[in-house]
Order: sequence, then structure tokens, then C-alpha cells
Amino acid sequence: MSLPPLVEPAAELTVDEVRRYSRHLIIPDVGMDGQKRLKNAKVLCVGAGGLGSPALMYLAAAGVGTLGIVEFDEVDESNLQRQIIHSQADIGRSKAESAKDSVLGINPYVKVNLHQERLEADNVMELFAQYDLIVDGTDNFATRYLVNDACVLLNKPYVWGSIYRFDGQASVFWSEHGPCYRCLYPEPPPPGMVPSCAEGGVLGVLCASIGSIQVNEAIKLLAGIGDPLVGRLMIYDALEMQYRQVKVRKDPDCAVCGENPTVTELIDYEAFCGVVSDEAQEAALGSTITPKQLKEWIDADEKIEIIDVREQNEYEIVSIPGAKLIPKNEFLMGNALQDMPQDKKIVLHCKTGVRSAEVLAVLKSAGFADAVHVGGGVIGWVNQIEPSKPVY
Repeated sequence: MSLPPLVEPAAELTVDEVRRYSRHLIIPDVGMDGQKRLKNAKVLCVGAGGLGSPALMYLAAAGVGTLGIVEFDEVDESNLQRQIIHSQADIGRSKAESAKDSVLGINPYVKVNLHQERLEADNVMELFAQYDLIVDGTDNFATRYLVNDACVLLNKPYVWGSIYRFDGQASVFWSEHGPCYRCLYPEPPPPGMVPSCAEGGVLGVLCASIGSIQVNEAIKLLAGIGDPLVGRLMIYDALEMQYRQVKVRKDPDCAVCGENPTVTELIDYEAFCGVVSDEAQEAALGSTITPKQLKEWIDADEKIEIIDVREQNEYEIVSIPGAKLIPKNEFLMGNALQDMPQDKKIVLHCKTGVRSAEVLAVLKSAGFADAVHVGGGVIGWVNQIEPSKPVY
């Protein structure tokens, strides 16, 4: 469905701006009026990572007058495979500052506002209120639900995107005209069920595919052209090179935008999404060791069985000496339990400690009371014990 323009047009375009945006101006659907609306628009991009990189670059190139960037992280070498707004020279720099430099390098007529802080319930309403449109480039469920609920409460539209390995999704959520994110996903998945990109990986160029769709939708909303993805979920399979759409209807029983909402103010989203299950937290209590403790046990030739619960491709990148690979799903399915030694202490680890805590809960419930896991996982091991090894 077509929607009215989200913003009013700016008073004018300068001669330099007319030259810069000439290929937009000669498109009848955009024209001078549409470009003036883009100039007058204020768009906030949550994140300057995989999706935020192409989104910010194309929003800047399109002539969006004010861009806000919410980002608290620093550029890491592992980011550069997909976060194209940053360069080798930016490693160790603030992502927000790096992104700002790239944006201004693309278009000096854009005003850039930096919000170098973690987006949380106590600052999201004030931040979002300053902008016409939100572009969601986050990669965790807690922040996605936070963005959604804040936008519903403020009646702000936002363009959402998601990426994992070769698969991407995109949609526009605007509760005034259609469904919100909770209408599509009323509840977050169980902790540990859906791996993050840091755990499962993502094809770098997939970020550009989904990020450009997000910008396309943002331009349509701001200028009031075309048929935005309100009430539609775009699904992209990069391996098969297929796009398909799924209709998403507004849920009358939605907790935040339904007829009788139960979420009328922001909540504790970390608790709502449960990064680690209650069972895993309980199992890890008193059964978590440090990488240094593990190194001491190895050097002392303690009777331990070190088990890596990551995936094969992760194991091939870096591993703890002597660790045996048994992926997490083997434990969740029960297949690995029969092979666990009875005469050794089991020491679990994963990349950072989340997956190993979930497996620890399985082992504890199966009777392996003295099993432990390594807090910080293989990343902690590399940082503390073998800094010459690669991390990912």
C-alpha cells in the first residue's frame, strides 16, 4: 500500500546539490520534491556494523539530510569482511567515528549525529524522538525488541533487517499502518537456539543485499513513493538466488500494538530474551573456571576431558590443545552422553561461554555433577594463554 510522505520537503536545493542528485531528480517518482524531502529527513541508524555499513553509505549518497549513528563498539579486524564502512586503518577506532568519516567522505552535505552509547531502555525514547525514521541494523534479539517497542510507543516507523550465513530478511514495521516486529515474532527463541553471526557466520556481501533493501524502503517512506514493505516480509536466499515474500498481518492480540496491549512501557529486554537460559545460569554457578585454571590443570596432568562444543569450521580456525570436538547439538539430541568418560572431570568450552553453559546444564541433569565449563571460552584462552593464535 502507498503511504503519504513521512517528512515535508526542504525549502530548496543548492546548485551543488542539484548537480549531485541529478540522477534522482530526473526520476519522475522522486523529482525535486522527493529530493527535498530526503534533504529534510532525519534518519537514525542503530549500529554501524554489517547492515549499518551499507545502510549509512547509501543513505548518505541518497542525500538524507541528517544521519544519526548509535554505536558504542570499536572496529575489529574480523569486522572488515563485511562492515565496508570501515577500513584497515580504522582497527581499534570507535565505529561511530569511523562511520562518520566515511559518511562525510561520501557526502559532505549530510549532518552526522553520533550517539556513542549502548542503546538501552533508559535512553532509547529520547534518542528515537529526534528522528523521523529508524533503520535497525542490530544483531541480537534483546535490542530488536527494544527498538520495536520504542517505535510503537513513539509511533515511529522503522526498517528492519536480519542476516545469517546466506539468508537475509527485511521488512518495514509501523504499527499505525501495519504489524510490528512482535506481530511477526511474539516471543524470542529459547536461549541458545538461534546462533548469532559471531557463532554461525555470515556471507559478507549478504549485508549489502539486505542493507540496500533497507535503504530502498527508507527512501520510499521518506519521499512517499512506491509500495513499502509494510505487512510484508522479504526473504532472500543468496545460495539459491531467490527472493520470496510472506504476508505479515497485524496481530490483534499483540502484546505491544494489539487492541489490549500488555506492554505499555519499556521492559527488561535482556531478561525477556534470556541470553542464557535459567538452567544454564544455574549450572554455571560454581562450575565455571578461567582459562588460566584450565592451563594449570593441563600442566599438572589432571584427569580431565576437554570438550569443544563449537562447530567443525570454528574448531579448524582455532582450538585449545587436547580438546575433543563434540558440537552442542550432539548433546541436545542426547547422542553424546553415552560417550562421556566416567573417570575424568569433563571441561566444556565454546567460543565465549554461552553454548558451553547450555551443554553444562545438559550434563548436570544427566548426572555429571562435577562437570565445569570455561568462562570466556576459546577467545579467553587465546587472549590469556596463547595470544599468537587467531581469533574470529
